[in-house]
Amino acid sequence: SRRIGALIVIERADRLDSYVATSSLDCELTAKSLIALFWKDSPLHDGAVIIQGGRIAGAGVILPLTDNPEFKSLSGTRHRAAIGISEDTDALALVVSEETGAISIADKGNLTRNLSRQDVEILLGRVFRAAVAATASGIRRPGAES
Repeated sequence: SRRIGALIVIERADRLDSYVATSSLDCELTAKSLIALFWKDSPLHDGAVIIQGGRIAGAGVILPLTDNPEFKSLSGTRHRAAIGISEDTDALALVVSEETGAISIADKGNLTRNLSRQDVEILLGRVFRAAVAATASGIRRPGAES
């Protein structure tokens, strides 16, 4: 079976418009659309997909790579880019290794590797339940735009 690598960045409070502007797209977020974008023969497969408001807002997006020496031995560009965007913004980045199929999540400059599908569902559920609760109660992050 052929593996598909992926780098999916999910916008939170920090707007990712400057990244989206480099390779914008407006597409429904579905498994089929993600497979089409990350399929090896797709011209956009090497860049990141950016999710804004539950839709695919950008594809083939080039992200900043981490300069953190802790990750210098990391061979995957997708993983270094995921860490980089999570250092520069509050975005959550999900990475699927093309070589192994292993799933990782970068958040706040940290990389959690070899997650199961269930781990990912739990983590994403926690992150986004907290965001919804904060929005509903009127809590805003300092410096967040209104």
